Amino acid sequence: MARIAGVNIPTNKRVLIALTYIHGIGSAKAREIVDAVNISDDRRVQDLSDAEILQIREQIDGNHMVEGDLRREVGGNIKRLMDMGNYRGLRHRRGLPVRGQRTHTNARTRKGPAKAIAGKKK
Repeated sequence: MARIAGVNIPTNKRVLIALTYIHGIGSAKAREIVDAVNISDDRRVQDLSDAEILQIREQIDGNHMVEGDLRREVGGNIKRLMDMGNYRGLRHRRGLPVRGQRTHTNARTRKGPAKAIAGKKK
């Protein structure tokens, strides 16, 4: 099993798909990395040599922010918004949708399961 950026990537998948298991690398960045290292699209992780895995690892470490560093930066950005007390920060603090979605009927993912209101009749 290949270990890149602290993540064990699956060996039986194609390299493009396996790289997306790393937080911060989607399909576009995976394509960019594979093109930079000159690996064909249909290669599988188990078929890669140690030198190719090392090249991928160096490409990711040098040019992309992934995993712990990315999570830390995103968390810091959210904390900064909350400390400022602006609208987006307040929505994060209250656990409500941040990007303008309606909350009257929807937003159950952010708000949690519906709570019954005592004494409410139709």
